[in-house]
Amino acid sequence: MVVCGDDGLAHRLAAELRGVYGEQVTLVVPPSGRRVRQPVVGRARAASAALLDLVNAAVNRDGGGGGGVAGGGGGGGQELEAGEPTEDVLAEAGVARAAALALVYDDDETNIRAALTARRLNPRLRLVLRLYNRRLGQHIEELLDQAAALATGETRTPALDASTTVLSDADTAAPALAATALVGTSKVVETDGLLLRAVERQPPRPGEVADPGLCTLALLSATSNDPAGTDGSEESGDQGPRLLPDAAEVARATGRGTVVLEQVSYSGPALSARGGVVPPFASLFSRRLRWSIAGLAACVVALAVALTLVTGEHPLHATYVTLLDLFAINEPALEGSTGEQVLQLLTGLMGLLLLPVLLAAVLEALGTLRTATTLRKPPRGLGGHVVLLGLGKIGTRVLTRLRELHIPVVCVESDPEARGMATARRLRVPVVLGDVTQEGVLEAAKIHRAHSLLALTSVDTTNLEAVLYARSVRADLRVVLRLYDDDFATAVYRTLRAAHPGALTRSRSVTHLSAPAFAGAMMGRQILGAIPVERRVLLFAAVRVAGHPQLEGRTVGEAFRAGAWRVLALDTEASGGRGGGGGGAVDVAGAGLVWDLPDTYVLRGSDRVVLAATRRGLAELLGRRGARRGVGA
Repeated sequence: MVVCGDDGLAHRLAAELRGVYGEQVTLVVPPSGRRVRQPVVGRARAASAALLDLVNAAVNRDGGGGGGVAGGGGGGGQELEAGEPTEDVLAEAGVARAAALALVYDDDETNIRAALTARRLNPRLRLVLRLYNRRLGQHIEELLDQAAALATGETRTPALDASTTVLSDADTAAPALAATALVGTSKVVETDGLLLRAVERQPPRPGEVADPGLCTLALLSATSNDPAGTDGSEESGDQGPRLLPDAAEVARATGRGTVVLEQVSYSGPALSARGGVVPPFASLFSRRLRWSIAGLAACVVALAVALTLVTGEHPLHATYVTLLDLFAINEPALEGSTGEQVLQLLTGLMGLLLLPVLLAAVLEALGTLRTATTLRKPPRGLGGHVVLLGLGKIGTRVLTRLRELHIPVVCVESDPEARGMATARRLRVPVVLGDVTQEGVLEAAKIHRAHSLLALTSVDTTNLEAVLYARSVRADLRVVLRLYDDDFATAVYRTLRAAHPGALTRSRSVTHLSAPAFAGAMMGRQILGAIPVERRVLLFAAVRVAGHPQLEGRTVGEAFRAGAWRVLALDTEASGGRGGGGGGAVDVAGAGLVWDLPDTYVLRGSDRVVLAATRRGLAELLGRRGARRGVGA
């Protein structure tokens, strides 16, 4: 395996491949003076051994009953320093002989240029690209796969090991970050219209019956609600989180929360943002102005009714005369009765009052249209919202996800030219421009009335300072901070929980959430997404049954291995629409994925299934042998 990158994702991905999958990895990174980020552990160079130990420790906590790691006890490799992934650098890294190449530079153009070069050097190479532009990524994926097929003279079949997978660390981590900020909101994995929804549930009260949903994905640690708890670390012992437990273990685990797969549905295409550049008609005028216009209209109607009663004319004619008097274009009622003259005077007075109202309406409409494309300020009385710090790559994706869930958001950004400013304008989200470390910025974002704080800037100290200041303003505020270094994140997390037992604190690392998906894609499988369970990760993958003795020829119940993997759904389109096999029949009236498979359903080699797995379980299930044969999803 070859991994090329310039930040922490490259180092974590290399450690994931070595420690979890036992692969030989060549890591290509810029020279020390040009690195955007230092390695994860200690942020010091030459720390690969310590990093591998850290990942292996995480795997031991993560695996449960999943058995040994496929491919041996751990891989080795080498590290090369190069400023750019040129053709000579890729050749020196052994791309021509490699099984897979991951290009995880922070720049999309660098990754695309290197991918085109690598595909020419090795048409059978499995490519994994990190691209922020999702639409461009789809085109690049098709282009590189077509180039591989033409170069090898083969079509895209299991015999062809070359495949291209385009992933985004922002898209992988955004659902988990957005869900963590909301109490009771499910954790969501979404890809290509597939929506997986997992919900954290607290232990049922006495007399209540817990709803198991489709299946129980995890048992939460006994310390998950303890302010000073370790949230799934080794210090929690055998009461730590348990991934993919069996029914007996779920029944025994009284008093512990669960993560349940509650709903799975097709999400469809993304809806256009509400509001857009042109605001809705109701927002053109203030509430006070709308009441003024309504009052004047009521007065006009009353005057028209009174004129009808006084003169005995038809209501339409009386309304017409009233409007002429209102706009002062009617003849004076010198020959009319006293009642007509009084009504005409009152109508003229209404006309004088109408002029300033009309002028105010015009000015407000022009001002609203002029500021529709500018940044909005937090409205008065706003409360129960999410304060989002940072509108970079991650912050922009999280903002989009929160607005899709119709959650009110206020953003704080110091750079007026940040990547997510255009998205904030399009979604008409209030933005406070300023340095979050300066006094008064968080107050302008109404932090004292906020529901939660999401600190997602790229600087750890900025995130930490913002969280500490927000906690000084409101001690019970729910906070989620993005920290780069895992050791630092764990120390901060435990201290904040112990210092503020009445508030909920979460620390998340984008590389920690996204690296398993990249590693799984390098092994030749389609990773649909990842769901964090406290400090661990549960993966969702689409796998072809053929070539896996743990699945092929077994029933769904027999294929389930507690703590390692569990079959969740059958892809009927990839399985040729097969509706039954052996001892169980499945209704496939609608094409797509079939959920809630019976335990008696027999898996055949032609089936393609969606499964949930731990990192260690997925490594054992895939194995190095299957990856070399290219039995892909």
